Amino acid sequence: MKIAHLILAYNYPVMLERLVRRLQHEEADIYIQLDKKAPIENFAHLENINNVCFVKNRIKTEWGDYSIIEATIAGFNSILESGIAYSHINLLSEQDYPLRPINQFHEFLSANTDKTFMHSLSIADDEWEDGKVRLLKYSLGDYNIPGKYTLQVIANRFLPNRKIPGNLKPYGRSQWITITPECARYAIDYIKTKPKLKRFFRMTWAVDEVFFQIILVNSALNDKLVNDNLRHIEQYGANRPKIFTINDAGTLITSGKFFARKFDDNVDTAIYDRLDAEIGYA
Repeated sequence: MKIAHLILAYNYPVMLERLVRRLQHEEADIYIQLDKKAPIENFAHLENINNVCFVKNRIKTEWGDYSIIEATIAGFNSILESGIAYSHINLLSEQDYPLRPINQFHEFLSANTDKTFMHSLSIADDEWEDGKVRLLKYSLGDYNIPGKYTLQVIANRFLPNRKIPGNLKPYGRSQWITITPECARYAIDYIKTKPKLKRFFRMTWAVDEVFFQIILVNSALNDKLVNDNLRHIEQYGANRPKIFTINDAGTLITSGKFFARKFDDNVDTAIYDRLDAEIGYA
């Protein structure tokens, strides 16, 4: 069965091209959701690579804001409306990289056609303390209004803590998921019919790390979720993933995961060559 990779990109054309080439497979299509702020001419050549296309509905995104959800949904819609029967949509960033041969990823998904792979922690059970703060406090970053940050401070000082509409239980962690079209379509349709929930999410900082978890874990599709996003990610502080270098090669190679993030070719490129040699691309 075919899979679709959706890559969120904005600033690393060289890294993105390398990733796209490593994802090449006869049963894969690659969709690039390029941030509207990024100059398309720096990335346009990538569409000449097999099975690569750009999502036409480009979104101007800002880190931590709801615009990232809008960009992801636009990408999902492009894939769902293609008419192609994909088994999964694999959400990546341009700063991700495979740790195993891509054919192994396809084999794994072929054996798990009805499963969505997503890391989730229960915020209500104190499994993720930082997530609790995000849901309780107001964030106005997604609103283009004068003095929004001053208003945000005032709101968090004088207004009561927020509550998720609909008595949904809070979950969250990593935004990077491998999702079935069934789950993607459910989340998209669900938020369309829940304006109060959408307003809540728009006022949630780093909402990309709770959006799909809250909607899907609380749904009847819960039994199709696997609490593993198939990626090796290490946090540097509360909110920033560690950037991997050649010094991390051993850890990455033995992780057992299919992908890792985060990489930066301005920091280290030797790690790519080491992983390629291990995978068999070199």
